[in-house]
Amino acid sequence: MPSREWRLRVQDILDAIARIQGVITGMNFTDFERIEELILQGILYNFIIIGEAAVNVPNAIQSRYPEIPWRLMGDMRNVMAHEYFQVNLDRLWRTICEDLPPLVPLLEELLAQEMRGD
Repeated sequence: MPSREWRLRVQDILDAIARIQGVITGMNFTDFERIEELILQGILYNFIIIGEAAVNVPNAIQSRYPEIPWRLMGDMRNVMAHEYFQVNLDRLWRTICEDLPPLVPLLEELLAQEMRGD
């Protein structure tokens, strides 16, 4: 039996995205480059949450929603956890600004559809 129900994992992803977005609200890349180390570590931790939650969503659910980049989220988690010393701030910023926002409606729709039983 999984340690956490998959719907809660999807909600964990949404919550982590919200926390990241809350931290960078009003920032530009120059501000982001100057962010305090502890805050940056919090952002990285939330990416680890996103990836860990993503890889623990059952394959049956993942295959029903191929537009969600499950594998990429897991891969990003691996970089943050294991290759943390080579995290590229520019790539991280682009991921936050370009890749995370479109995930929110996809994940919300997934939850809504699965609750309805579509």
